[in-house]
Amino acid sequence: MPTLNEGERLDWLQLIRTTNIGPITFHQLISKYGSAAEALAALPDLSTKAGRPRPLRAADRNAAEAELDAAFARDARVIAFCEDDYPAPLKAIADPPPLIFLRGHAELFEKPAIAIIGARNASGVGRKMARSLAAELGEAGIVVVSGLARGIDGAAHAAALSTGTVAVVAGGVDVIYPPEHDQLTEDIARDGAVISECPMGQRPTARDFPKRNRLISGLSRGVVVVEAAARSGTLITARFALEQGREVFAVPGSPLDPRCQGANRLIRDGATLVETAQDILDVLAEQQRGAREDRRDLFDWTPDEAAGEPDPQAVAAMRDEILGLLSHTPQHRDDLMRELQPAPGLFADALLELVLTGAAEEHSGGRFSLAAGA
Repeated sequence: MPTLNEGERLDWLQLIRTTNIGPITFHQLISKYGSAAEALAALPDLSTKAGRPRPLRAADRNAAEAELDAAFARDARVIAFCEDDYPAPLKAIADPPPLIFLRGHAELFEKPAIAIIGARNASGVGRKMARSLAAELGEAGIVVVSGLARGIDGAAHAAALSTGTVAVVAGGVDVIYPPEHDQLTEDIARDGAVISECPMGQRPTARDFPKRNRLISGLSRGVVVVEAAARSGTLITARFALEQGREVFAVPGSPLDPRCQGANRLIRDGATLVETAQDILDVLAEQQRGAREDRRDLFDWTPDEAAGEPDPQAVAAMRDEILGLLSHTPQHRDDLMRELQPAPGLFADALLELVLTGAAEEHSGGRFSLAAGA
């Protein structure tokens, strides 16, 4: 696969940092124009043609250069989707980040991985379980992925340091969060891998955590939930895992403990009950033999190149149809396609134009909504 030169990497970063452009929109633009440079050049005309009052301006190139310089200064690599070191499992999710920032060892992405996640206010029993699972999985050659949060995440990372662990963070890879994980973060960067799609120096905000969560599940063959409240970010990761065709595992807990309600509910709804690491390894072995069903049910939205360029009037009509279905509650792109049954190329162009004009907004996991204020 191609390796980007310095100028091309800068083009990619400038394009993904441009207002309104998320991972899906980015990949559509690359597919449509062939390169980030051509996509950047086309943005003004494309956005106004679709009805934007003023041309969409690309992100500041000097700011993109400063971001790459900041990564270099912290020994962080910026790996593009098209490059060999990009994690193969991430390429299969609905909205793979075009670029990831990495501190640590990319070779860990070549090994099978399991995510261990759970409550920040975890009990002593929950932390012990996370450590036990992480250590035993590590001994079996499995990389442990988590989100570097307090509680279960931190316990799992620490137990897998010697065998391989990947921390997916919601801010820049150079930002320590939470503060008490300063040494753990540096240990993982030295012996494992710390990755993010966020800019260097960016402190995590509430909207960054769902984006991080889809990467935790996307990197992994399965997600293990150890303690989670009935409404928690941990369950968002489990939902992403199901949508991505990953296995969901859960450790049962006392029905009297609110921290266990989410995990117990997952088991009730079909997640694999976990008592030991062997329960997870048995499922991975079934995956290897091809004995388990693929849980993905994703609509093939890839444009048909043989169909040629969609008619502008048809694209405009499709924009109106999509807008009629969108609301302020994000809906999966595949659900929209199932409802409309359009030609994939027509749908892709119409959705792209809605995003570039600011009428629609892209969210994590392949979801779209009406833009705020629309």
